Amino acid sequence: MNNPRWQGIFPAITTKFHADESIDAEGTARHIDFQIRNGIHGLVTCGSLGEASTLSLEEKLTVAKIAIEAADGRIPVLANVSETSTRDALRYVDGANKLGVSGFMVMPSVIYVADAREAMQNVRTIGAAAQQPLMVYNNPVAYRVDLKPEHMVELADCEWVVAIKESTDNIRRITDLRNTVGERYQLFMGVDDLAYEGLALGCDGLLAGVGCAFPRETVALYDLMKAGNFAEALKLYQWMTPMLHLDVSTKLVQNLKLIDVLVGVGSEHMRRPRLPLVGAEREYIEQVVAQALATRPSQYQSVL
Repeated sequence: MNNPRWQGIFPAITTKFHADESIDAEGTARHIDFQIRNGIHGLVTCGSLGEASTLSLEEKLTVAKIAIEAADGRIPVLANVSETSTRDALRYVDGANKLGVSGFMVMPSVIYVADAREAMQNVRTIGAAAQQPLMVYNNPVAYRVDLKPEHMVELADCEWVVAIKESTDNIRRITDLRNTVGERYQLFMGVDDLAYEGLALGCDGLLAGVGCAFPRETVALYDLMKAGNFAEALKLYQWMTPMLHLDVSTKLVQNLKLIDVLVGVGSEHMRRPRLPLVGAEREYIEQVVAQALATRPSQYQSVL
């Protein structure tokens, strides 16, 4: 298999719903097109931000189909795999492959806390079945499963694993990975408010959350960093950081869907038990976004 060399800005897209909690196909497609027109390099469907835990397997395939049709070959579409059993993961992978996805992002099974041996076997099994490039999502903070650099060395013989989304919240891990596995994998920073730091340490891209509402600004940060214009990138990053903090929260879905509404690029409908923010929580998000919009750098502004 040829390594696809994924790099750049890959938003983990939100799933758009109608008020009755049914999937809003048109709204989801429109939001994807907005991001592509503003320069993103790829996307991932039905991750944590995409409310995967509230979607059936068939609904996740529906979202993947919407994304593939909306992308229309312009960027790679990765389907996130987060099923609670390897058996269900293989059913999902088979269905997504038949739709034509470009690859998969693989989370740990989201209920059982696997040890490293089990987690690696899960990745290998999914890769063998998918016969497609995989990005391993490592997030021990949220999912209590940690595939460390030494485990990624063990997985290096699995040709299907081409990238890592690293979300340990420990920026040291990026350098440890590079020192241990070299250029074997593309490294994506998965923590929004470590984006500058991750790119400065050699990450190939960002798995962005807030980038769903500010795609051009996020792409500009990546471009500036890759060009070595660190001072200009830092100014842009400092402007974004109060919003980036909102992705690192148990209420990231509520936070980011409210940002979408305030920016004018989406709705706030979500699946219960999640509810839209109210009171002081809502007022805080509104203040952060109002400040960002009032000071938005015009040269990098996303186009609606």
